[in-house]
Amino acid sequence: MTATEILEKLVSFDSVVGMPNGAIVDWIVDYLGRHGIPATVLPGPEGDRCNLFATLGPRDVPGYIVSGHMDVVPAAPGEWTSPPFRLRREGDRLFGRGTTDMKGYLAAALAAVPRLAALGLKRPIHLAFSYDEEAGCRGVPHLIARLPDLCAPPLGAIIGEPSNMRAVLAHKGKAAARVTIRGRAGHSSRPDLGLNAIHAMADVLNAAIDQAARLTQGPFDAAFEPAYSSLQAGVMAGGKAVNIVPDLATLELEARAISGVNPVELLGPIRTAAEALRAQGFAIAWEEMSAYPALALSPQSPLAALVEELTGETPLRAVSYGTEAGLYQAAGIDALICGPGDIGRAHKPDEFILESELFACQRFLEALGAHCAA
Repeated sequence: MTATEILEKLVSFDSVVGMPNGAIVDWIVDYLGRHGIPATVLPGPEGDRCNLFATLGPRDVPGYIVSGHMDVVPAAPGEWTSPPFRLRREGDRLFGRGTTDMKGYLAAALAAVPRLAALGLKRPIHLAFSYDEEAGCRGVPHLIARLPDLCAPPLGAIIGEPSNMRAVLAHKGKAAARVTIRGRAGHSSRPDLGLNAIHAMADVLNAAIDQAARLTQGPFDAAFEPAYSSLQAGVMAGGKAVNIVPDLATLELEARAISGVNPVELLGPIRTAAEALRAQGFAIAWEEMSAYPALALSPQSPLAALVEELTGETPLRAVSYGTEAGLYQAAGIDALICGPGDIGRAHKPDEFILESELFACQRFLEALGAHCAA
């Protein structure tokens, strides 16, 4: 099968983040099996989602991980020119949810399998496909934890998020949390008998606004845009009617941290403000929704040099979006981003990838195989 044919099949699976992914996993396992490559399916704790791991070449020799995620963000059909889970061609453009982010990378990797299998690899290439990346990299930690049982310590991991086939050496870390405030409902004519959760949430929101302002003062890293860590409140909800004292309010917020800064710690002042409300009689719940560390790979690393050699492109120092690469690096595995397509097309209606980008990625992975066979 060509990369385009594989992509057409992968797009047809509506493997939306947070949903069961057995259908796409089964298809990939079957495809690899037809090429003599056994795959290990790694169920996550959710019970209905799995990671997938397969090795081409010797397992007991250090090699390279080709890492991508099988999930996609939701797609509202009414916003698309054509059905989002059906590949549509328009010249060189291939439209469909996940074409760029990031089933195009998976398709290129799978299309390269026959060539890689025939090379007689001396160093292995591992396919590591994860779930629920779009929910804050929730699936891949379970896969990374199993790596010591699956292969020799890898030389590096190439995470195929869209980067126009140019290596990216750093990205920001992220932490997201939800705070829930429970007060006491009542009639709005007697606010003195209730506990207004929305009013209380104002203290938490103000703490978030103050922290966001403080972060603009540094520390700085000029590799990023913006050059400082950031924080924002993204979703807030509460109340049932204007004449009812609201007994429930929720706020979801996130922090994005430059290299060397712990994103979870950036949320600390907001959590402190929330916990202080207990003294007023409110019940407070703080839920960590997701967290992953920043990536910072040295330009002098062997992995960066190898990918620069294979792509012919000078690595990009940093991007502000996040990926699974930081988690691989935190586990002691050098990692970088390099994949087909442009991040600007991701998460939008009529998402697309160029067929030429697919083929360029396949050639890159086959070149990686040639390096591992030498």
